[in-house]
Amino acid sequence: MPHLHPLSLLLGVLLAALSGCATGGDAAQRPPGAAPAAYHGVQPEPVAARPSFVLRDTAGDVYDFAQKTRGRPTLLYFGYTSCPDECPTAMADIAGALRETTPELRSKTVVVFVTTDPARDDPPLLRRWLDMFSPDYVGLVGTQAEVDAAQLAVGVRPAARGGAVETLPGRPDEHEHRPGSAPHRHLGPLGYGVAHADTIFAFDADDRLPVLYPGGVRPSDIAADLPLLAQGDSP
Repeated sequence: MPHLHPLSLLLGVLLAALSGCATGGDAAQRPPGAAPAAYHGVQPEPVAARPSFVLRDTAGDVYDFAQKTRGRPTLLYFGYTSCPDECPTAMADIAGALRETTPELRSKTVVVFVTTDPARDDPPLLRRWLDMFSPDYVGLVGTQAEVDAAQLAVGVRPAARGGAVETLPGRPDEHEHRPGSAPHRHLGPLGYGVAHADTIFAFDADDRLPVLYPGGVRPSDIAADLPLLAQGDSP
């Protein structure tokens, strides 16, 4: 299923910068004369500020993203629970990264998952799905218009509904897993797919977006970057 990379809307991130990034490899190149790259993902230039958008969490409470996560290292992902491979792999990779950090750093880090499929992902379903990775993950829902606005606030094209997901014969909730994807299961029929940005947005303690992780990043790379995100402006 095709997925969309972030666009150069608010972030100034070029499509080529993401599509050319090696899986879990070197950080994006900075301009000549700039300080050596410190992060293990794509480093946008210029660095954007933490965005502002308001949705509801899985408990039904209003969740102001900028306010709730201010000053804390934050990993944000847009996806949906019926996603065949990319979304569960991203959530599993983040969980793996957090297991490699200290308890203190884990307690500071916020993981936020915004559904791009609000028609199917109601709060109870989203909570059940996220709990398979961590009960600490924040799940956010809203109307389609609100979810689209949240994506635009971050700088990505809103996700779009696609065609039917290919499943195993007689098993509408199972599919052939893509090589390298994390082991996972689904909570209902996969139905249609949703094309979305397969990217983890990482915000630091100074409320900036210094690094993005395209799909395929190694958990160890995220883990290595979390101390930098927690301290804010890196050297």
